[in-house]
Amino acid sequence: MNNQIALVELHVEHKEWLNKLLFYKDDLKIMQSRLDEIASKNNHQEVLVFVERFENQFKIQNEQIDILKHDIKQHVNKIEDSIINNPIASNHRKMDDHAEERQKMIRFEELFAELRKDLLSFLSKWL
Repeated sequence: MNNQIALVELHVEHKEWLNKLLFYKDDLKIMQSRLDEIASKNNHQEVLVFVERFENQFKIQNEQIDILKHDIKQHVNKIEDSIINNPIASNHRKMDDHAEERQKMIRFEELFAELRKDLLSFLSKWL
């Protein structure tokens, strides 16, 4: 059986994750703009290979953000259904923890940080 956690705590974590994902979407736009800047100033084959690699990674990260947002919203819907079906003492009720979603979010953030680090290294070399 999963650990139980208060609905309020789940809600707070969901809001935090959704806000982080919005930030990461914006960060990807900034990263893309920096990459475009490099691509416009350098037409070396080595640079173009890295630009394409980063653009592919940005697409993957955008897709992962969309998947995570969908999964989080699905969990939010479960909570909302639980409250609608039984509104009594919902602020004291607990539900199964969303440990799997938490792990996915942690892993996403690790991979995103690695991508950002790789991009910064690339930018420092070519800017």
